[in-house]
Amino acid sequence: MNKTLLHIAALALACFSPLASAQIKIGVTVSETGPAASLGIVEKNVTRLYPDTIAGLKVTYLVLDDASDPTAAVRNARRFVDDERVDAIIGSTTTPNCIALTEVAAESQTPLLAMGAGAAIVEPQDAKRRWVFKPVQNDGMMVDAIVDDMKAAGVKTVAYLGFNDATGDGYWKTLNPLAEKAGIKVVADERYARTDTSVAGQALRLIPAKPDAILIAAFGSPAALPQIALTERGYKGRLYQTHGVANNDFLRVAGKSAEGTWLPVGPLLIADQLPPGNAVGKLGLEVANRYEQLMGPGTRNTFISNAYDPVLLLAQAVPVALKSGAPGTKEFRVALRDALENLREVVGTQGIYNLSPTDHVGLDKRARYMVRIEQGTWKLAK
Repeated sequence: MNKTLLHIAALALACFSPLASAQIKIGVTVSETGPAASLGIVEKNVTRLYPDTIAGLKVTYLVLDDASDPTAAVRNARRFVDDERVDAIIGSTTTPNCIALTEVAAESQTPLLAMGAGAAIVEPQDAKRRWVFKPVQNDGMMVDAIVDDMKAAGVKTVAYLGFNDATGDGYWKTLNPLAEKAGIKVVADERYARTDTSVAGQALRLIPAKPDAILIAAFGSPAALPQIALTERGYKGRLYQTHGVANNDFLRVAGKSAEGTWLPVGPLLIADQLPPGNAVGKLGLEVANRYEQLMGPGTRNTFISNAYDPVLLLAQAVPVALKSGAPGTKEFRVALRDALENLREVVGTQGIYNLSPTDHVGLDKRARYMVRIEQGTWKLAK
């Protein structure tokens, strides 16, 4: 066989190679509408920053809105795995939606990278959650930072006001043991629905308890409702929110009532306030600047990280998974899950990731910073 024929034969074999025409498919479900829209819109915008190729292969992103509804999130995921045969799923925006998606991930054996904060998304590690990763700080990690700040500030009593769903339950279950360990007494527990238009009753029940501090466990613009209600009724104690409010929508809706509020955030939001040599801060600033180039100055917020780091981790895992199978196959999905579980010292915008069979979050205290809202901006606590 001459050289020309050998060349043609080689090209023919390449065409039939499983990777020659392969593409990676990733389904993304976000809460673009509904109560979590102020978070989900940001996450959808971030998908425009996703890479077009990973490990030399074209990537197709299928982005759907789940309207902040767990049922819709599951419907989107079913479409991803049944009709589109995706290799991974990113989503959804809220803890309840993410918990609902774990069933689909396990049944279809498709890696899920969740964007919600609740530890219940990945804990306890069992056969179902084996397929679920959450490159977002656990609610417990953030409440731990809040309680540390309370203790340093001399807080002796705290009241709780949270959503009446999995988000609120997660923070409540975490607060109690941490507060007890710190010598802080929890004196009240009030809840509200994320669709409520008033929490005046809850505020009026909390204020007579005279807590030194109140923790509001909600997210987005709905978290502004208790903030406004408490300040309007003269509460003078220390107000805490979770990282679920770290966006401009909350600042806009809460207005002056947000002034002086304390909360934990991921590094990206205050990346320009971190030391120059901080690798996480450097990457966070780069990604935040790219987002602001896309969406306008002053649009950076913590939910950029929630959507960006999942694809960053996938980009690290894909080259390893390709050794075991081609995209679109069960072998590739299994290998992708295994590769994600063994990522070590990966620099993300949330922190440094060290994933393992017993830790599908992979973040440590380098992934959180306490800030105070001052004149409508996020100021790193000293």
